Amino acid sequence: MPVVAAPYGLTLGGGCEFTMHATAALAHAETYMGLVEIGAGLLPAGGGTKELALRAVQTATAAEADVGPFIVRAFRNIGLARVSTCADELYEMGLWREGDRVCMDLDGQLGAAKAYALALVPTHRPTPPVAALSAPGRSLAASLKSQLWNLAQGGQITPYERTIAGKVAEILCGGDVPAGTPVSEQHLLDLEREGFLSLCGEAKTLERIGHLLKTGKPLRN
Repeated sequence: MPVVAAPYGLTLGGGCEFTMHATAALAHAETYMGLVEIGAGLLPAGGGTKELALRAVQTATAAEADVGPFIVRAFRNIGLARVSTCADELYEMGLWREGDRVCMDLDGQLGAAKAYALALVPTHRPTPPVAALSAPGRSLAASLKSQLWNLAQGGQITPYERTIAGKVAEILCGGDVPAGTPVSEQHLLDLEREGFLSLCGEAKTLERIGHLLKTGKPLRN
């Protein structure tokens, strides 16, 4: 059955990932959405990193364009913990797809989302997991990591932020494979899970989580 997400207000981290995996979405105009896990020393691991990689490659393929700029956009969304200032920005951020909608009436949003879901029922077909996606590859990941090195040398990011973002770059690019290697959606999810679990064991991530729980503010260590 089709599922229509109806986000509004702060829709961060897992809320953003739930919305991205719905059949479609209908957001209130004042929706502040983003993947902000890096502030807790983690990376999006509810399918968010995978989904941005998937959308980047699919968008580039459909436009017959270089995948690099689309991967860079996804990388910046996660690495900078970017949050939309309104629902219209979700399109530019790659968090909204064709068919996703925006409404102005908060009181009527849920009813509109239900109506949208019912309208999708007659023609809905579940989308099977992607079996073969052309991976951007290790060379693009290396380019992203070189940018991180420059930022760290300039004091704009901490060494540990460089480590976290480096793992994000690897996942977005499909892992340690040559460009164009066919990879599955499950492969990207496996990379995402491995990256998340490895960060969970890091002392600096635990420091970030503890500080966030105590103060409500991110720690840059």
